[in-house]
Order: sequence, then structure tokens, then C-alpha cells
Amino acid sequence: MTSGSGLDPVRPLAYAGSWYTSDPARLGREVDAWLDSVPPLDGRPLGLLAPHAGLRYSGHVAAWSYAALRQAGDELTVVLVGPSHYAYVHGCAVLRRGGLETPWGVLPIDAELAEEIAETLSAAEHRAVHAREHALELHLPLLARVRPGARVVPIIMGDQSSASITELAGALAASVRGRSAVLAASSDLSHYERRERARMLDGRVLACLDAVDPDALMRLLEREPGHACGGGPMAAVLLAARELGATAGGVRQYADSGDVSGDTTRVVGYASAVWTAA
Repeated sequence: MTSGSGLDPVRPLAYAGSWYTSDPARLGREVDAWLDSVPPLDGRPLGLLAPHAGLRYSGHVAAWSYAALRQAGDELTVVLVGPSHYAYVHGCAVLRRGGLETPWGVLPIDAELAEEIAETLSAAEHRAVHAREHALELHLPLLARVRPGARVVPIIMGDQSSASITELAGALAASVRGRSAVLAASSDLSHYERRERARMLDGRVLACLDAVDPDALMRLLEREPGHACGGGPMAAVLLAARELGATAGGVRQYADSGDVSGDTTRVVGYASAVWTAA
């Protein structure tokens, strides 16, 4: 996939064949079916949230977010923000050049925008962290299918404190203002709770997303960080989207792993949300 792209270096796929099928034709049919089932969105998307579990569990939910990119501007850049699951990162890890492999080719990194964000945050690249992380890779089949010509800025967030959320949100809002760009947060919700409790916990997060209220979300995550593995990216994207003028939108879809596995005793929650300018 990476040969002939003209981009160097390219972050290769690490989870094809395990977290989703390695057959591009089959995957394309699956993703297209999910995207085609989503109704149009009112308004121009500024920020979105999508889950990052195995696509058989959460791909149909993520499609409710990524389908909105059909209504984004031309020459689009998508700033992908996800948590670090496998390694400690001080601050953020921002890839500044090259591209991200997808099942159908390579999405180029928007080097100018990535450099601006990274410089503002004093962020290193930490390519080894990106190579192992699934949080952004699980978004790529949706993104590449709906906007194959998009550019990307890949950001892995380590420290998810309120101070780090505020710093990242400020850098994102300042850097993308005036550009054709959408901010995309990657997060699952509650993990391995009984469905009844999961829906109660997740409902608190969903209420903040619907209210376009990043401050309430940060307070909630400070009290109970187990609400979401990517709570920091979620709050940072919501805060930046609000600073960029998002006043509308909210949750588009919600599900949990039990819908596919049949096990409702230990579920993981998944949400799609999109925030727009009114």
C-alpha cells in the first residue's frame, strides 16, 4: 500500500486482519453500507467523536460521525486526536510529515498544519507510539472511504488532565481557524460494566455532548475518569469546536458491544457525535 505514494515516512496499518478484515474489497462493502445508511446532517461539521473498537462492534456507530464529512469543505484536513493505550506520552505526540496507510492507499499528512500544532504544543512525534496505537487507525477506513482525498494531522494525547485538555484545545482552535478542517476525537465510553450501569454512566457523557458543554464534560471526567478511555481527546475537540463557533449538534448514535456479542454483562459503550455551526 505504501509503495509509490511519494510520501515518506508512512505509518503502516497495524490492525488489519485482526480488528477489521484485511480484504479491502470486503471492507469497502461493509463501510459503504454503514455510511449509506446515515441520513444527511444539518450544518457544517467542525468537530466529531467516533469510537475505536473493532469495526464489527463499533464501525456502524463511527459511520454516523464520518458520514458528516460529506458536508465539509473542499481540500479538507481532518485532525485526528486519540488517547495513548500502550505507552506513556508526556503531552502529545504529533506526526508532522509523511502519511497514514489506509486499506485503499495513503492519506497525506498536512505538514504545515501539523507543524503549527506541534510547535504550539512543543510536541515530539514519537513515531513508535503512533505505530502501536489503534485509536486513530480504526478511524481510517471510515475517513478514507468518505473523503479519500483528505489530508490528516495525527495526534496521540498522553496526559489527559484538564490543563492538558485546555492547552490542546487552544492549539487546535488557533491553528485550524480559517482553514478547511474538521477535528475528530477518538474514544470509547464505559468499559466492561453491566449494560444497565454502562448506559447510566454513558448517559452522563452523552448529556454533555448534546449540550455542547466541554466544561461540564471535563468536570465529569475529573470526578470519574473511567467514563471514557479517550475523555481527554473528546473534551479537547469539543472545547476547540465550541471556540470555533460550534453551538449545535450532539449525539447522533449510541450502542454497546453487547449488541454484537450478545453479552450484556460486560459491555463497552460507543457514541457518535458531531458539532456544527448553527
